[in-house]
Amino acid sequence: MQLSVVVREVQIPLLASLLLGGCAAKLVHVLRVRSIDAALGPTALFPVHLRRAVAMVMCGCEFALGIGLILTSGRIGRGAPTNAVRLGTALLFLVATCALIELRSVRPDIGCGCFGDFSGTPITGRTLLRSALLAGAALGSVDVPAVTLPRTVAAALPVLLLLAAELGVFAVLSPEVRDLLVRIGYSTPCELRVVSPEQTLAVLQRSAQWRRHRALVAADQQPTDIWRELCWRYVAYASRYEDRDADLVFAVYLQHHRPAVVSVLVDSATGAVLPWPGGSARAPGARWRPGRRVSRELGPAAASDV
Repeated sequence: MQLSVVVREVQIPLLASLLLGGCAAKLVHVLRVRSIDAALGPTALFPVHLRRAVAMVMCGCEFALGIGLILTSGRIGRGAPTNAVRLGTALLFLVATCALIELRSVRPDIGCGCFGDFSGTPITGRTLLRSALLAGAALGSVDVPAVTLPRTVAAALPVLLLLAAELGVFAVLSPEVRDLLVRIGYSTPCELRVVSPEQTLAVLQRSAQWRRHRALVAADQQPTDIWRELCWRYVAYASRYEDRDADLVFAVYLQHHRPAVVSVLVDSATGAVLPWPGGSARAPGARWRPGRRVSRELGPAAASDV
């Protein structure tokens, strides 16, 4: 078998694996944060109300093209359907390259989102080169005949060596590999842990604290302030207490697995801790000396509900 044919054939399983792997990583991210509204790679270029639809279209295209590459790689895939799938794959990576260039210029602080949480490193020239090379690999796979498995070890060895070489190049161009190795061998201190505000809001809104006190939140249910202190992120909502303005403040511990969530009701004018209406929980102020105030400098120990 000619080397050029082997090179073109290898691109098909490689591209299918990357497409399906990227789709699976995005799905894991969605299941973990229980939301697809958070900005993830190129979706950050779109208005918030469109990000859900864009994320669904991106993942759907990756899944459909990945499965299509597999189904059309054998003898049943010939002619126009096969070339349509491979041209569609090339177009997807070409559009992704252009989107990453734009994303790098307007949002240099976020990653490409190609593999969910693993793609949080800001976009670099290596990321752009990887996407462009994958577009070229997809174009090179057009008009490749049906892929057949090697029948002997001698015939399989060049294919395996070529595939290993391409995976090595891909690893060099992928910051996700380094980040994965770091995650395996190192646990980031919570003070340095990167958790987006969108993830914090998703965690908060599926917590028992939110279900217990959401009736106290103003009608629009939009936070009035969000800030972070070391291992905690605070989310404040406008509220009312006995005909005066109050703030319902939640504190969410910044960890990925079962984070702690606590809450406190604070007088907006004085900063004093208020008892929960109707006696649904004991008053946070009961833990503190008379006149003690709750402010941003106080930790979540000031709250009563854990």
